[in-house]
Amino acid sequence: MRTPSPDSSRPLLAASAVLLALAAQNIGAAFAKQLFPLVGAEGVTALRVGISAAILLALWRPWRRLPSRQDARNLLIYGLGMGCMNLFIYHAFARIPIGIAVAIEVSGPLSVVLFASRRPRDFAWLACMVMGLTLLLPITRHASALDPVGVLWAIGAAVCWALYIVFGKRVSHIESGHAVAWGMTAAALFAVPLGVSHAGSALLSPVILLTGLTVAVLSSTLPYSFEMMALRRLPRRVFGILVSAAPAIAALAGWLILDERLGLQQWLAIALVMFASAGSAATTDRSAAAA
Repeated sequence: MRTPSPDSSRPLLAASAVLLALAAQNIGAAFAKQLFPLVGAEGVTALRVGISAAILLALWRPWRRLPSRQDARNLLIYGLGMGCMNLFIYHAFARIPIGIAVAIEVSGPLSVVLFASRRPRDFAWLACMVMGLTLLLPITRHASALDPVGVLWAIGAAVCWALYIVFGKRVSHIESGHAVAWGMTAAALFAVPLGVSHAGSALLSPVILLTGLTVAVLSSTLPYSFEMMALRRLPRRVFGILVSAAPAIAALAGWLILDERLGLQQWLAIALVMFASAGSAATTDRSAAAA
C-alpha cells in the first residue's frame, strides 16, 4: 500500500488542527456554562482571560520588545474587544443554547467582510446570513422562543468580535504571539477586577480554579496554538471554510455535554449562517488571489 508523502499529509493535519481547535473551544464553552451558577459569567470570564493571559505572557514574554505608543493604543482596544466579547458571549450562553449564540456571534466577523465588499455575489452571502438570523432570532411568529436578553448579549458579542478583527488587523504587523499576549493582558486588566468584584473569594476555590484552568486551556491556549499551526499550512479560503463549522460544533457540544436540543428550524438557520460564512471565505480568498 502506498504511504502518503509528508507534504501530502500536511494539509490534512492542518485541517484536523482547525477542527480540533473548534472542538476544544466549544467543549471549553460547555464546561464554562456549568460554572455560571457558582461564579457567574463575570467570574468565568475572569478565570478564562486571566489564566490565559498568564500562560501567554509566560510563553511569549512580550515585554522584551515593547510596542510603540500607537500600537499600544490599538492593542488596548483589541484587548478590550477580546475581553468584552468573552464576557458578552458567556452572558448569552447563560440564557440561550450555545449553538444559537455562536451562530449569532459569527455574524460579526462575517459582516466585516461583507460590508467592505461591493461585489454582487457577496450580497447573496449577506442575504443568506440575514435569512438565517431571521429564522433564528425571536422576531417572527414561527421562530423558536429564545430569551431576548440572551440574544442581545450574543449580538453584543458579534459587535465586539467585529471590533476585535478590525483592531487585530491594525496590530497584525506585530509578532502574532506578542500581539495575542498583550491583547489578552489588556482583556485581563478589564475582566479580572470585574470578576473578582462579582464572585469574590469563590474564584479561589480549588475546584473552580481547576475548572477555570481547563476552560482557559480548552477555550484559548489550545485553539490559538492549533490555529496558528493551521494558518501556516492552509490557504485562507480553506481555513475560513473550516472555521465556518463553528456554530454546528458548538451546537453539538451543547447537546452532548449540556443536553441542549435544537429544533429543525434552528438547525436550518445555523446551516444558512454557516453556508454564508463558508461561501464568503471561499469567494473572498479567490478574488484576492486573482487580484
